[in-house]
Amino acid sequence: MPALVASDLDRTLIYSAAALALTMPDARAPRLLCVEVHESKPLSYMTETAAQLLTDLGDAAVFVPTTTRTRKQYQRINLPGPAPEYAICANGGHLLVDGVSDLDWHARVTARLADQCAPLAEVQEHLLRAADPVWVRKHRVADDLFAYLVVERELLDEDWVKELAVWAENRGWTVSLQGRKIYAVPKPLTKSAALGEVARRTGAELTLAAGDSLLDADLLLAADQGWRPGHGELADTGFTAPSIRVLPERGVLAGERILREFLGAVRGA
Repeated sequence: MPALVASDLDRTLIYSAAALALTMPDARAPRLLCVEVHESKPLSYMTETAAQLLTDLGDAAVFVPTTTRTRKQYQRINLPGPAPEYAICANGGHLLVDGVSDLDWHARVTARLADQCAPLAEVQEHLLRAADPVWVRKHRVADDLFAYLVVERELLDEDWVKELAVWAENRGWTVSLQGRKIYAVPKPLTKSAALGEVARRTGAELTLAAGDSLLDADLLLAADQGWRPGHGELADTGFTAPSIRVLPERGVLAGERILREFLGAVRGA
């Protein structure tokens, strides 16, 4: 049976220039490969070594990119290695099969959201009304499934985020602060549910996962084995579990280490 490897992308496998965390002397910095261009500008990177490791992983296992990004945002990324047959977008709201959203899966997800939590319109209206324009730069809705704000982190009132989390909790939603984005996501909208569907379809008996944010916690717990880097929301909160390995690396070198760990686990299975 194939091994199934589901990994978050941003700040797990790929990194913006601001998130690279290149703390070594310039002459010893790793060579980088640009894997995403947006509006004609390079946006996301991985090390060249990580690119080769991902290529090897794609040949050895079913690799499933697993992201909170919308389908459009995901499709900007040009990952090395074989084109993934499956990809999980919009935090599990869309399951792509050969690049096309599975309409049956999406319908099942939207029905579950309508049944179990407050509507998106209510959450969006609250964000528009409650967020301070001093630190909000953009209001966005992702694939008609969840909402997020792009903010100036240095101006952001962290207590406001905590208050938002309490407000959202009472309505069946969760809040995650990742870099310059504050996400409000329905609780039933999970990466782990989509991972379970891919595992069912592929017959995988071994599932591996990696991620750095609160929205990855369910994914890591659902996998047979998970890894998290030394940065991000999960690191900040000390999140761990018996099946999760905490890595010391931060920034782009963490992405490289995660891919080494994936390959080692797949080859040792």
